[in-house]
Amino acid sequence: MSELYTNYAHTIVFLHVLSAFIWVGGMIAIRFAVHPSMQSIDDAKIKLGKTLMLVGKFFHLVIPFILLILITGLIMAIALQGHHGGQKMIFIFKESIWVVMAVNFSWMYLKRRKAQKLFDAGDLPGAKASVALIPKLLLPINILLGIAALWTGIALRGL
Repeated sequence: MSELYTNYAHTIVFLHVLSAFIWVGGMIAIRFAVHPSMQSIDDAKIKLGKTLMLVGKFFHLVIPFILLILITGLIMAIALQGHHGGQKMIFIFKESIWVVMAVNFSWMYLKRRKAQKLFDAGDLPGAKASVALIPKLLLPINILLGIAALWTGIALRGL
């Protein structure tokens, strides 16, 4: 792993940061631009259907980037073992944030999938209830955690 990182450090760090920006930036765009715009749709069934479609497309878009964060993070963690000196706790904290975000994402993914099934079956109140926590709580939590992880990543690079 150390040799892989030594030979491709620039690419590995770039892919890690790019993936983080796509995931976190996408969540910010969804929560603060798209979600409020969707609220202007008057027909509840159309609004919920479009929301489920949009969130589903976004989730499927970011899954490869979440996996890329995991893979590149593991490569860096293994290759740089012992190289962080006094920053080891910061490094562990940062990687723990990404793990919590991935678990939270998985929960959101499952809630959206359940909502889609309920929506397809004609249970609009059930579908709406299933996804209600996503924009109100789960997505904002991941946005804050993602910003914290990006900040800590910069701190680890010594910038």
